[in-house]
Formats: sequence, structure tokens, C-alpha cells
Amino acid sequence: MTIANQPDQKNQPARNVAELVQEIELLTAEIQELYCSDAIPWCVGYSGGKDSTATLQLVWNAIASLPLEKRNKKIHIMTTDTQVENPFVSTWVCNSLEQMKIAAEQQKMPVEPHLLHPAVKDTFWVNLIGKGYPAPRMRFRWCTERLKIQPANNFIRSMVRDNGEVILVLGMRKTESTKRAIIMEKHEERRVRDRLSPRSSLINSLVYTPIEDWRTDEVWLYLMQWQNPWGYSNKDLFTMYRGATADNECPLVVDTSTPSCGDSRFGCWVCTMVSKDKSMEAMIQNDEEKEWMQPLLDIRNDLDVQDDRDKRDFRRIWGEVQLFERNHNGELSVEPIPGPYTKYWREHWLRRVLEAQTQVRCTAPENMRDITLITTEELSEIRRIWLEEKHEFDDSLPRIYAEVTGESFIDIRPGADYSLLGSDEWNVLEEICDGDAMHLELMAKLLDTERQFRKMARRVGIYDALEKCFKSSSRSQDEAIKNAHFKRDLKDAVGKGDVDKVKQLTLGDAVDVEDDKPMSWGNFKFKK
Repeated sequence: MTIANQPDQKNQPARNVAELVQEIELLTAEIQELYCSDAIPWCVGYSGGKDSTATLQLVWNAIASLPLEKRNKKIHIMTTDTQVENPFVSTWVCNSLEQMKIAAEQQKMPVEPHLLHPAVKDTFWVNLIGKGYPAPRMRFRWCTERLKIQPANNFIRSMVRDNGEVILVLGMRKTESTKRAIIMEKHEERRVRDRLSPRSSLINSLVYTPIEDWRTDEVWLYLMQWQNPWGYSNKDLFTMYRGATADNECPLVVDTSTPSCGDSRFGCWVCTMVSKDKSMEAMIQNDEEKEWMQPLLDIRNDLDVQDDRDKRDFRRIWGEVQLFERNHNGELSVEPIPGPYTKYWREHWLRRVLEAQTQVRCTAPENMRDITLITTEELSEIRRIWLEEKHEFDDSLPRIYAEVTGESFIDIRPGADYSLLGSDEWNVLEEICDGDAMHLELMAKLLDTERQFRKMARRVGIYDALEKCFKSSSRSQDEAIKNAHFKRDLKDAVGKGDVDKVKQLTLGDAVDVEDDKPMSWGNFKFKK
């Protein structure tokens, strides 16, 4: 659940209680009419926050007022668990979904909750620890699409395949933020009726936004004065928001000068898209029973560093040096774009997460002791990536897992523990390469590539695979960067038609190797 900063609500006309009651009655009739008008199934987005709770409560109460014979259309409640949600909020949401199932059965409501998860290959830790993706930033926001959008869209598309169309009911409000208001007003241009808009990104899907014009204080007034129909406590939700506000205050709004707690932000505890995780900091500060979450906050703060170039490879994830113009303190320079986290730092983050998981399982309250920060499926996929894609056959994950947890790692993949190469062979290679990191990387890639092709009847593609190893790992860092500059300068000279510059570049070597320079694998392969 994510609550953005609230824009100024003074321009939004305030409604008194009587007007809000009238608005709710009109919305109830509108929801009932839309529900009964066709056989298109509904999907209600639910995050556990105040807006989605108010929206679902409106829909639930409206449909509950219909006769049983008219409640013949399924209402799917979809919640996306990114697996890195604030643990306290995640538990709240999961428990509320369980309560919905019980209440729906008792009240004969056509409601079916769905807890959605990202695919294992798309989870946060598989991408950050496994592939080495850096902590998300505005220019590389790789997390939202994988963790939130794709799981929801996949579910919606499956509904469309089965039913032809679907109506999404969302708790979007224009007063959430100026950006949200602009987006919603843009969608209004293509509306088919009030509060019902198509989405170009989702074919055969219409979005219904019943509380789009509500103010934050009106949302809270509705939640406090109207009973939750599935038996959950809206007052506890209010308390949770209050506990996530830095000053521990979340007053009921009585006029435009009274602040609300809409500025609290619940989301992923690893999120580095914001400067601070104010909600978790406030929870830890305001409640001694939530101090057990401090190890999570420490990991998040350690991930959130502005310049992490020392932790990342000088090549992009596909093994190529890519240059860009960097403006650092007013000085322009052409430098490599930093790539994924290095082997050392990927192992470091794995150790940190496992240590935090072990610690919170001992210090958390009884109802939170089974918390899982990183799943067995994720650990298995991380291990596969390190072994098969990064050719790190020292297989360090089981060793790190055993050192931190005191338990043996049991891989769920069949045959995962069978390998011709292991830590002993890796240690021999390290000794042979004598501190030459690129030589070690190249030898490991060549050996493991040969191993991967070993059992194939026709080893088609092995030479291309071996050549790829040389292209990405045979040059030292300095030589690879010089070679990238050479290619860049040559391309610029050709583009400008500078014949003299092209001759100057092509008649000499891309990388100069001095005669008295110590012999290494890089200058051995690319000697003059």
C-alpha cells in the first residue's frame, strides 16, 4: 500500500456529513446498477490501505444490499504481495483476506480474495542478489514493473481470456497527488460513463473509480462511521496509520486547517525510491513492540547510497563496457556506466538478509516469528543464476546459508547439488591466477561453459559461447575501458568525416602495452 503526499485540498469543496451520506447513497445505487447491468466480472484492487479499504467497503455493502438471486456475478479481490512489504502491513493484509473468505461464506457474498505474487525470477532479491541489479533509482526503477504491475496484469489478462472483459474497481483519488490527478483527468477524456474509463495497457478492461473525488478526511470519516462489513477493525487501521506518522498523531479532520495522516507511506521495506522509510522509522520510534524491525531498516539504509560505483562491476550485465558523459560537480567526464553488484557484494547482501531473518525470528512477537524475508524458492533461483549464468562454481550460497543459520541448505531443484566443479576447483584456480581477478573470471567461465556443453550430443554453439567469454572477460579493467574509448572516438570520427582522426586511431593499437609492463592475461592475449 502506498500513500503519496497529499496536494493542497483547499480547492477541493468540503462536504458535511449529510452531504457525504447522500454521496454514499448515490454511489451505492450506482454500484448496484453497474453490477447488475451485465455479466462482466469485477476485480477490486485491495492493498489494505485506507483508500482501497473504503472502496471495497462501498462495493461490499452495496452488493450485500441486493437480494441473493441478484448476487450472481463474481467479485475478485486482488492483492499483490511483493514479498518485501512492510512485515506488519503484510500480516495485516493477509489476515484481512482470510477474514474476507470467512465473512463472504457466512454472508453468501460472491467475493473471492486472491493473493498475487511476482514470479520467482522477478522477485526483488533474485534480481538484486542473484543478477546483481543495483538498488532501484529513478533512472533505473526496475522493481515496480516486476513486483507489482506484472502480477496484477497477468491476473487481469487471465480474467479477460476466460470472460472476454473485466471491470477493475480501484481506490484512486485525484487528491492523492497532482500527478495522479493529471493521469485520471487524461483517462476521463475516453470515458464510457461516469467514473468508468478504458485502459490502453489492458485490452478489454474498464476501470471504475468510485471515490475519485473524495478528500482524505472524507475517506477517514467514512471508515470511522461505517462498520467494516467483513469484520475487520477500521479503528485498528487508523491506529496503524497513526503509528506510521513521525509525530504519532493522526487526528480526525474537522476543518481544512487540521492535518490528516495521508502523508504516511506504507510500501516495500527495501524501497530506495524515497529518501527515508518514514513509516517504518516512525513505527520503530513510536512502539517498542516494533523495534524488532530495526535490522530491516538497517539493510534498507545501507542499500540507499547515492554513489555505489565501488560495489559494482565496470561492465554492464552483458559484459560490455558502456560509456556515458557524467557531470560531476560541474566537470564533464566520459566514464563507464556501472553495472551489476560484484560477486563480493552480492554475497554480502545475501548474508545481511539471512542474518536479519535469523535475528527477527528470535526477537519478533510470537505472531511474527515465522517471518520470511527471502524464500527457499528465491534462494534456489539465486544459486542457479550464480552457477549457470555467472559461472561461479564455488557455489557459495549453501556455505553462506549454513554459516548464518546453522542449518544445511536444501535446494528444491532436482539434481541441483550435482556438479563436476566445486569450491576445491575454484580454490585451485584462485591460486593459479594469483590475484588476477579477470584471469580468474575468464578461466571460470571457460571451464564452466565447457561443462555445460559436456553432455550434449551435438555441441552446437560452444565456440560462440567460448568466444563470448573472451569478449567479456579477457581484458583488464583499464584495458577494457581504453578499448571502449577507442571505439567511441573512432565512431565519432567516422560520423564527423574526420579522415585524419580515423587514420590516427586505426594505424595504432586500441590499447598500448608498454614493454616493461608486468605480464598479465590481458596483455598476453592482446600484445602488440
